[in-house]
Amino acid sequence: MSSEKAEADTGKPPIRDALVAAAYELFPERGYEQTTVDDIVALAGVGRRSFFRYFPSKEDVVFPDHERCLADMTAFLADGSDDDDPVRRVCDAARLVLRMYAENPAFSVQRYRLTKQVPGLRAYELSVVWRYERALAEYLRGRFAARRDGTLQADVIAAAVVAAHNNALRSWLRSDGQGDAGATVGHALDYVQSAFGGVPLPPAVEQPEDVVVVVSRRGAPLWRVVQEIETTLGRG
Repeated sequence: MSSEKAEADTGKPPIRDALVAAAYELFPERGYEQTTVDDIVALAGVGRRSFFRYFPSKEDVVFPDHERCLADMTAFLADGSDDDDPVRRVCDAARLVLRMYAENPAFSVQRYRLTKQVPGLRAYELSVVWRYERALAEYLRGRFAARRDGTLQADVIAAAVVAAHNNALRSWLRSDGQGDAGATVGHALDYVQSAFGGVPLPPAVEQPEDVVVVVSRRGAPLWRVVQEIETTLGRG
């Protein structure tokens, strides 16, 4: 029986949740930089090995759900079909990130405030955002592979989706999580869809056909004409 299953049977919170709760209890009291992993595990009532079983670093305990969310987004994009509007699909994928934040507004607001105060966490968050953007761009690159400037289109649209999502998300977080986060982010993503969605993409790049003009004297045997064509095409 796993440790989390055993704790669930006893009514205790899973170790992972206990570590997150302990960390967010200590950060406001002592400050992020002053709080150590030893402090967190002591309050959670577990050992250091338990901490590093769930979180590679102290930064990771600040963002405990991003790995799961990134996996969900990647799976959602992979499950799409060729009939899906690719721009709508990546916008819907971004809504999965919003759902993660909206599941626990109080926690999300607390993390937002903490991240604003700690430069190292802002840098870490940027690296997380870049991974989301890369997942969106890779999906779009696959959909636009045969299109002229397909890679450019994919990267621009992915960046636009992330920018629209994050702009609306930060607005919601600054309001202390008040209001309808889905409506706020949906309004921002509508701009992306209106700009890029449903617009016919440039045609696939076609290879130019070879045109060969051969001048031959009247009455020349056919084999001679064919030989001259093959020679011109470099096949002789």
